[in-house]
Amino acid sequence: METSLHRQFKAIYAGDEHAQEVAVDGYRIDAVVEGRLIEIQQSSLSAIRDKVRKLLDRGHEILVVKPLVARKLLIKRDRKRGKIVSRRYSPLRESFLSAFVDLVHFMGVFPRPRLQLELVRAEIEEHRLPPLKRRRNRKGYRVEDKSLARIVDRLTLETRTDLIEMLPTDLPAPFSTDDIAGLANIPRWQAQKVAYCLRKARAIQQVGKTGNSLLYELILDDPHATIDLRSAA
Repeated sequence: METSLHRQFKAIYAGDEHAQEVAVDGYRIDAVVEGRLIEIQQSSLSAIRDKVRKLLDRGHEILVVKPLVARKLLIKRDRKRGKIVSRRYSPLRESFLSAFVDLVHFMGVFPRPRLQLELVRAEIEEHRLPPLKRRRNRKGYRVEDKSLARIVDRLTLETRTDLIEMLPTDLPAPFSTDDIAGLANIPRWQAQKVAYCLRKARAIQQVGKTGNSLLYELILDDPHATIDLRSAA
């Protein structure tokens, strides 16, 4: 079922309802504005990877919008349209670097010409209900809907240079994933996903090793170029 959050994002990026839910080359597209296809992807980017690849191969210009949770208010009711029994903020806070956790599944497509990826950090509300008794639910709740409170900030990615610019500015040369983790204040496992994406985009290269840590340097020859990753190893 489509959430209020998804409908709100479509309204923001498309405006006119006639531009929303459009059939293009056998695919249902969230919106089409001035010939550009717009996909709002709340779930994993892997779900639309093949779709985006095929549409790019057919010459379409595409904008993929990826919402990230800057802050989430959890609102629980005792029943549908019933009394609110609790309101609290989730500890989840996503930065732009959090997108790399999902981006690892999209690097077979990004970066490519005519493709933009817009990361949108937003404050959202998640409306919850008690679980249905006839179903097992370890979470102890079910999500009724999600809605947008406000957009905090956005970041548009098109090239490998845009990925490089997401790194901490004071990285040593060479650097390791420990350096990324420490300077960006993220877990090492997340920093490893950052490095994986940058390697796949040919934005960094391995230049050595210290202990168990790989060392990397930026690839700065023609850094603004986009890469056709269909030919990448």
